[in-house]
Amino acid sequence: MARALKLAEVERIPILGTESIVCGFHLVDYIWTDIFSSLPAASTYVLITDTNLAKLYLSQYQESFQVAWAHHNQASAAPRLLTHVLPPGELSKSRATKSAIEDWMFSEKCTRDTMVLALGGGVIGDLVGYVAATFMRGVGFIQIPTSLLAMVDSSIGGKTAVDTPAGKNLVGAFWQPKRIYMDMAVLSTLPPREFSNGMAEVIKTAAIWDSAEFDVLESSSVEIRRAVLSGTQDGDAGLTLATRSAEQTLLQRVIAASARVKAYVVTHDERESGMRGLLNFGHTIGHAIEAILSPQVLHGECVAVGCVLEAEVARRMGHLSEVGVARLVRCLRAYGLPTTMDDPLIRGLASSEQLAEVRPQRLMDVMGVDKKTVGTQKRLVVLKQLGATLELKPTNVSDALILEVISAGVLVKPVDDGAVAETVVVPPGSKSISNRALQLAALGKGVCRLRNLLHSDDTQVMMAALQAMGGCEFAWEDGGDTLVVTGGGGALHTPATELYLGNAGTAARFLTTTVNLINSGGESTVLTGNARMKLRPCAPLVDALRANGCTIDYCEKQGSLPLRVSHSGGRGFPGGRIQLAASVSSQYVSSILLCAPYAQEPVRLELVGGKVISQPYIDMTLAMMAQFGCHVQRISETEYLVPLGAYENPAEYVVESDASSATYPLAFAAITGRQCTVPNIGSASLQGDARFAVDVLRPMGCTVEQTATSTTVRGPPRGQLQALGDIDMEPMTDAFLTASVLAAVAPGNGGVTRIRGIANQHVKECDRIQAMCTELARFGVTAVNHADGIDVHARSIDELTRATPSVHCYDDHRVAMSFSVLACVAPGGAELRERRCVGKTWPQWWDVLARDLGAPIAGADPQAEHAEAESVKVSSPSVVVVGMRGAGKSTLSKAAASALGLTFVDMDEYLEQQVGQTIPEIIASEGGWPAFRAHESRLLAQALTKDFATGAIIACGGGVVEAPDNRTLLQRHMSSNGAVICLTPNMDQVAEFLSRDKTRPAYAAGDARDVYERRKPLYKDASNYEMLVDARLPGAWPKIEQEFVRLVSFASGRDCNRVDLAHSSYFVSLTAKDVGEYLENGRLAAVTAGAHAVELRADLLAAIDEEDVLAKVQWQFAMLRHATSLPVVFTVRTVAQGGAFRGSDAQRLSILHAAIRWGAEYVDVEVDTHAAALYAARRNSLIIASHHDPTGQQLRWSQCEFTTEILHRARACGDIVKLISFANQWSDNMDCLEFTRRRHSQETPLIALNMGYEGQMSRVLCPVLTPVTHPLLAAKAAPGQISVQQINVARATAGLLPARKMALCGTPIQHSPSPAMHNAAFSALGLPHVYGLFETAEASELADLFAAPEFGGASVTIPLKQSVISLLDQLTPAARRIGAVNTVIPAGGKLLGDNTDYLGIVGCLRRSQVTAFPKATALVVGAGGTSRAALYALYTLGIGSVMVYNRTAQRANELVAEFSELFTSLVAISDLAAIESPDYVVGTIPASDLVYPDSLFAKVGVALDMAYKPRWTPLLESANRHGWSVVPGVDVLIEQGIHQLEKWTHLTAPTKIMADAVYTKYNADN
Repeated sequence: MARALKLAEVERIPILGTESIVCGFHLVDYIWTDIFSSLPAASTYVLITDTNLAKLYLSQYQESFQVAWAHHNQASAAPRLLTHVLPPGELSKSRATKSAIEDWMFSEKCTRDTMVLALGGGVIGDLVGYVAATFMRGVGFIQIPTSLLAMVDSSIGGKTAVDTPAGKNLVGAFWQPKRIYMDMAVLSTLPPREFSNGMAEVIKTAAIWDSAEFDVLESSSVEIRRAVLSGTQDGDAGLTLATRSAEQTLLQRVIAASARVKAYVVTHDERESGMRGLLNFGHTIGHAIEAILSPQVLHGECVAVGCVLEAEVARRMGHLSEVGVARLVRCLRAYGLPTTMDDPLIRGLASSEQLAEVRPQRLMDVMGVDKKTVGTQKRLVVLKQLGATLELKPTNVSDALILEVISAGVLVKPVDDGAVAETVVVPPGSKSISNRALQLAALGKGVCRLRNLLHSDDTQVMMAALQAMGGCEFAWEDGGDTLVVTGGGGALHTPATELYLGNAGTAARFLTTTVNLINSGGESTVLTGNARMKLRPCAPLVDALRANGCTIDYCEKQGSLPLRVSHSGGRGFPGGRIQLAASVSSQYVSSILLCAPYAQEPVRLELVGGKVISQPYIDMTLAMMAQFGCHVQRISETEYLVPLGAYENPAEYVVESDASSATYPLAFAAITGRQCTVPNIGSASLQGDARFAVDVLRPMGCTVEQTATSTTVRGPPRGQLQALGDIDMEPMTDAFLTASVLAAVAPGNGGVTRIRGIANQHVKECDRIQAMCTELARFGVTAVNHADGIDVHARSIDELTRATPSVHCYDDHRVAMSFSVLACVAPGGAELRERRCVGKTWPQWWDVLARDLGAPIAGADPQAEHAEAESVKVSSPSVVVVGMRGAGKSTLSKAAASALGLTFVDMDEYLEQQVGQTIPEIIASEGGWPAFRAHESRLLAQALTKDFATGAIIACGGGVVEAPDNRTLLQRHMSSNGAVICLTPNMDQVAEFLSRDKTRPAYAAGDARDVYERRKPLYKDASNYEMLVDARLPGAWPKIEQEFVRLVSFASGRDCNRVDLAHSSYFVSLTAKDVGEYLENGRLAAVTAGAHAVELRADLLAAIDEEDVLAKVQWQFAMLRHATSLPVVFTVRTVAQGGAFRGSDAQRLSILHAAIRWGAEYVDVEVDTHAAALYAARRNSLIIASHHDPTGQQLRWSQCEFTTEILHRARACGDIVKLISFANQWSDNMDCLEFTRRRHSQETPLIALNMGYEGQMSRVLCPVLTPVTHPLLAAKAAPGQISVQQINVARATAGLLPARKMALCGTPIQHSPSPAMHNAAFSALGLPHVYGLFETAEASELADLFAAPEFGGASVTIPLKQSVISLLDQLTPAARRIGAVNTVIPAGGKLLGDNTDYLGIVGCLRRSQVTAFPKATALVVGAGGTSRAALYALYTLGIGSVMVYNRTAQRANELVAEFSELFTSLVAISDLAAIESPDYVVGTIPASDLVYPDSLFAKVGVALDMAYKPRWTPLLESANRHGWSVVPGVDVLIEQGIHQLEKWTHLTAPTKIMADAVYTKYNADN
């Protein structure tokens, strides 16, 4: 006896004239019954599914088939049911799979009366539908979609297709199914992400068609999600209407409604000729994103982002309101969908390479081939409101408008005279008032209609949190313009999940008190936010609440979110007397006041700890509480008494427009000379920023008319704004940014505006004061950062930078909007790098700026900020050198000018030439010092702007900084990317020099030190780089010269000495209390072997805890600089960050800023509240933005939203990101590797690894800048840190570092020490390579060696240095100029020829330098091949005067003729006794009987001989006898071998090990 059928109660939806769509729960029995009874009979039913679904449903369908047939027709044999199971996934959707299915059906003798059923998602439906459409010219077809996306999208409409190599869905047919069965019960098996994927289509459909359905989706997300994600496929719940829950009914309603819309559209436009295009809302841009991010990011996720962007296009066109966009965003987010490309979900799924490819032009190119595009005209579905479109088809939209909306940045160009002269602008609702009104209405009793509420990220967060606590009900009226709040009277319950607040600071602070009103015993609530929110302070509020009896714990970092608030003890919010420090944020005060009526006892709030910040915002809170029925008694200026009670909701509350936002259109009028009216902000406003027009704009020269409810501003003629002088903006701190950009172009009234009272702006979305200083400098405007303010030194509009500055907005809405105002008059406009950050308070600001104010704007695709610095050419701004007389300015500047090809300018000499008097004569004249300073200022301006603006190095007089005008000139030079280097002297050495210098007026005894102390702050104010000049440093003056040349190269961008990130790289962490410990016996060279940079852990230095810490750390830094040419990674890590620094934040910041001044190539900064300021101030230093989690609990590599957010935050304030976790299990290393693979690239470098013993493998696998240790170091910088050698051994063992073979090629070579040298280095570095000998005299015999797959490089000696060139693909410039190759390097599938002989000479002479190279003369003995390398070496060192001696004069003459263009003087000589003694002699001939006359060594010099057998050649013996420094040829051999090894391995050579190996071999053979 067959079991009873379970027949569901269903809903039918018509399509193309028949009710073919069937919706319900548990449909399996119903499906077979309906097929047997309602559709033409079939001899064979073919059910096709995939392996995943077969496990869940196949047996159920087979059993039900038999039962249903038995009930349908017991008398006849059942037809056949064939099943075919496919692998899951898109790869099955191919022509090959289709053919295989068809062949199988033929083999099973299927006929034309076969019925094919597709049980699965979109892949199965598309594929099986296409089989049905073509098998025997078409057979019956039934869709049984099992994913939400397939139910509402691909199963309806008859589109079938397979993929091809040319693209998706390119081969297919229209074939309508006989039935589409939507069984809602199967959705319970969907992963949450797949459910969200389908909801994108549901929301899209409601957005284009049905406002009522959109309202349901918007207000019922919790219930709809619960119906799916909390349900189960077991049981019969929902089978009938009687057993169907409210959530299930709601779920079926929204899915059926979506299906009904698509069915209607398909019925009226089956072949997609017009109306059906409406279903592609969000798909034009969404498909372009999907083409790049698939398969990591799902279709629905890409469409969700596309819907928002296309809605923004509609808003930009003026058809859709911001309310509509905001509601769409809120609805999508409610179902777990991303709404921007910066969404943590997308950034956590897509790789860095994929994200980097999502550029505006790339998206436009993909959209260019979209099926809705006609010719080159792109078409989008344009909304006019939620539930309706502008046309019943896609609308033509210009490329420029689409580009503007999809771009990450925005380009604002200056406004011309044709712009709108008068305009009215209505800013959105106040964020401050909106958040307060939401909380008041939610806590109140009754219904309140909120009008003009701000629709922004912050208010959405507040609404979501209040709903999660059950504190109120929300509904929308008037198309979303009115929010209806039904208050809960203060009755709150514990939310089901943590409250995620993003970066909404107001919500975070208000809710910190609010959650204490929950009284549920034994439970707790967690408040958390994004990475930036976790850095913002909340300690004063938490401290006050704790003291009052609330139980609040920090979950991570002390003083910041996340917080856990416990609801135990039944006390709720105790109330009574509360003391609160309110000098950081007035929001702390408002937080307590707003909740105080619901405390257990009346609250007496006393504000302590100094001046209360932002009093107007507290007054706003009090006034709004009164409007909701609670009247607070203000006992004194710092004390408030709040009575107990409940808020009574007014029937309606109109939110004022945001006064802070109103400052931007009013400032636009001020700066452009136009008129603007804001109709709903006036003198009666609750907001302090409403005073901006009267208190700021009127004193700047604007005409201001303000009534109680409106403000009109007309600006003066363009360029005639007046500086404010001193102004206290404490009552309107957020408006200081607007005032600052106006002050930047307000040259009248002295041209300086000094804003004070804004200390809290250091800890807003970013350090706003530092941000303004940094970004104003891009326009050529000087601004000075103060603890509680900013000084802005105005320039006229014409003096602003004429290029287009790229402004970093720090993800801060107010920074972006302020600089957009300045861009409207700047000659080059400005690129604002972060377009979307304005969404926090005014999402449609760019629309207003363009449409209402007439500013020309366009999309911008910001590039990496440091790219420009890397491409600085010789024409970059001149370098200026300042410092005390006697510090070495002229000497060092001359050396740098010679080495770098710059023009040297001595300002004192320049002044004397221009004035026609010597400096002593000027000072002795009637004008005296004032006359000299006047000449100095005039000529400094002339030099910097005209005569020597570029390509020069300018050494200034010691007192140049005494004059304010000079300091302003130097500051402007710095703001235009110019470098000003201050030399910090040893004053004992300076005083000794000044006692001998008679060329300038003398100082009295002791006066020099007094003068220096007075000038020190002036030097710092007028310079952006600094170098210690002290003869006690290692290497003394020659090293000082080398270091100065390096700093000039770095500061001017010529050579930033950066690590090549194309290869694995390492930096060794120097754990020393004193760098001097490693300067003895070559220890530093040994420690840094294999490393590409050296980290100076300043927090570990003994000097870090001493007085005058900056000077002592600078000494340590300078010692390191003198001892190694490797880039320096400068780090100061606090105890909380795993380091040893215990000083204040201010001390740490001063040290880090100093490292940038000293020219550290890399500065490692923890991602905290100060990181953005350091990033903005970094100049040519690169910031490594770090986050350390020493527990491994917070920073997880697999699907961790916090990690993704920290990565995003770090990329905003760093050039390189370093994320350090802790391995709690070995698999954490694999998770780390996968995380890195998807997010690291050369353009966006990522250091990601795990600490601890189990985390060592992550160090092996880290792609760039891995921190390493060395056995010679006293301690490791972090647990689990290993050496370069250990990493390479592990990589070789794991097959990640293939063994290579290198060889010395030539003859005779049997006694060469090169194999011993290189093999010793390979062993020391842990490399699996081998270096051997390949003896031959024929270059042709090297071809097979070079072509071998294991070939890793070759050294080339006689007689092959020229003939080997024919086997090579490329030569370096040095090898080409020398005409000989001694090194072969495999590079990118090609063979590169180089010459390291000259580098060996250069290195040895630099170490032995006795005379500054630009001043020196040199002699080369010999005219053969090695002589050519010697000449190129001398040219490289900057020696301009060189002689060549050779016994065969003709050879010497030929050599001179060939190289003469490289030197100031290059001559051939015939008699060594006839020349003056040179400074350097280089011998290049084999040991011979050549006699060197004594006169050749008349002065101290250096002799270098390339021959290394015997060690003491005649040249070296003669030189040594006369007291010269000597360099034996074996040292050159070692030096050039070091360069060879580094070129082959891309690792720093172990120089001492290589040298020891050579000398061991050399001494044994000799």
